[in-house]
Amino acid sequence: MPTAAPTLLRIDSSARRTSFSREIGDAVADAWRRAHPDGTYLRRDLALTPVPQISEAWTELCDYVLAHRITEIARYKEAVRSQDQAAAWAIVEPLLTELVAADTVLIVAPMYNFSVPASLKAWIDQVTFPKMSLAGRRFVVAHARGGAYGPGAPRHPYDHQERYLRDFFAGHFAVPHEAMTFLGTELVNSRVDPALADRREAHETSRADALAAARMLGAAL
Repeated sequence: MPTAAPTLLRIDSSARRTSFSREIGDAVADAWRRAHPDGTYLRRDLALTPVPQISEAWTELCDYVLAHRITEIARYKEAVRSQDQAAAWAIVEPLLTELVAADTVLIVAPMYNFSVPASLKAWIDQVTFPKMSLAGRRFVVAHARGGAYGPGAPRHPYDHQERYLRDFFAGHFAVPHEAMTFLGTELVNSRVDPALADRREAHETSRADALAAARMLGAAL
């Protein structure tokens, strides 16, 4: 029996049209597309087309799903019972359709103020319902940070980017940690901040390593 062609969903969230997180995301996506010429590549740029914040009607959809013990994503539409809820669902449905269709979800995200961009958080809120599961999918996060936030770095305790996404994917989407991959460039502010000028070489090494890892990963997905 032939294997169905895979689908990659890419979610961009950097406010910059040319950014280091997008550069790494490009490396993953380009390698994936070369490895899967028959695959489906979906892309949503949250900076170009922002997702609105959740509304009260969205919370009502969640309450209905929870109260009626609906865990199948295909049944979420049953929660729509009013015009406001229908409007909320009209925002959610295309986002969920893309997400459910994906075998691999590529999240491209810079660190903003120790965490993820608000545009990405808005998307996460829209597609997340009580007790839902996306197990069986792989999540890849291509990121960039102005400083150094990896294990052992003085600012590691302030990393609410990778830690948040890992906890969220596992806790809300039931995705095991072994199905997550994080790769990124650190110390990008060394290119503009005189106080970090002496870390420029470390940044360039981090960038080169991230791009090499991204190309290998994309080809292997």
